[in-house]
Amino acid sequence: MNIVLWVIQVLLAAGFLMAGGMKLMTPHDALAAQMAWVNHMPAIAPKLIGLLEVLGALGLILPALLRIKPGLTPLAASCLALLMVGAFITHLLLGEYPMSLPSLVMGGLAAFVAWGRKKRAPILPR
Repeated sequence: MNIVLWVIQVLLAAGFLMAGGMKLMTPHDALAAQMAWVNHMPAIAPKLIGLLEVLGALGLILPALLRIKPGLTPLAASCLALLMVGAFITHLLLGEYPMSLPSLVMGGLAAFVAWGRKKRAPILPR
């Protein structure tokens, strides 16, 4: 179970790091051209979401890897799962049904990591 959780954590972290980094680095107009939901949010929202995704990605890996405050890993996974619930709902409300599926999958995997690292295979601090 530990190996499965690590694989999912690394894949989720890579996905959230790429998605969040793109939202942070791409100018607002270019983001709006790529993602329709950006036009329905305040201008700062994509940057804040990107920051949350990058911080969540780091939280999935660093506390568990370094075994310093490893309880932050399930917390980061829970927060990312909640963020994906919001993304899922937003995509559904805007009629972007194909875009809701990745949010659902990533949110489900993040929730699985949160459960797994909290209950099934917690990582002990140093």
